[in-house]
Amino acid sequence: MRKDRLVGGLIVVTLVGAFLVSASPAFAVKQFYDEFKEVYVNKGSLDGAAVAKAKCNLCHEGKSKKNKNAYGKLLDALLDRKKDAKNPEKIRQALAAVESEKSPSGQTYGELIKEGKLP
Repeated sequence: MRKDRLVGGLIVVTLVGAFLVSASPAFAVKQFYDEFKEVYVNKGSLDGAAVAKAKCNLCHEGKSKKNKNAYGKLLDALLDRKKDAKNPEKIRQALAAVESEKSPSGQTYGELIKEGKLP
């Protein structure tokens, strides 16, 4: 009886672990990602497959959504994730404003995007 309980517990723990490992990461703010895709993929020059592969890493780096890359820090200064998530116009204005900012490579983000490169 005790052995059956132990085996049952191990099975449950294994299944829960497998589920957690296989779960895909959520976008930090889905609406920001959706507007980025609309502006730069649907109406722009970026490859949709590359953007889909980058997902959260368009603005974030590392394993924590609190860690933002240079592009994400610029957008973070212009957008409030709670207040602006339902304001597509403000999101698009922020995306446009960041285009003129210099990236770590020295090019502006707008220049990178026009060349088909991710920020």
